[in-house]
Amino acid sequence: MLRQLLVAGAVSVCNIAIHALVMTAVVRAAQTVAARTTTRSRSLFLMGTMIVTVSVLMAAHTSEVAVWALVYALLDAAPPGANHLYFAFVNYTTLGYGDVLPVPEWQLLGPITAMNGVLLFGWSTAVIFEILRRAITLRSD
Repeated sequence: MLRQLLVAGAVSVCNIAIHALVMTAVVRAAQTVAARTTTRSRSLFLMGTMIVTVSVLMAAHTSEVAVWALVYALLDAAPPGANHLYFAFVNYTTLGYGDVLPVPEWQLLGPITAMNGVLLFGWSTAVIFEILRRAITLRSD
């Protein structure tokens, strides 16, 4: 069990680092664009900001799922023939179809993947909300 916790902890920290990097870039980019936005283009700025922000965050989450899939593959954590990327997506998003189950010696990876995904989705939601709030505030100035 300790081995599972250590591996899952290391992967979670890796994904947190990826997310922190992307979040920093998204916030800085939004601030830079906001500083250059004219009054005439505020509506386009708001729409563009949301589209770009959510698209970049979806790409970040997909890369984080890919990290889990790589670890699943390296550890043979899924049954033979299972699609590791699919299995990682199902766990990370807490979808939980249950059609692919981890091998017994790595059964804690699924719930820890889900915990990692829930926390990072929450973080993304907070940043989306804050960027939207700032964009709306900017628009009303």
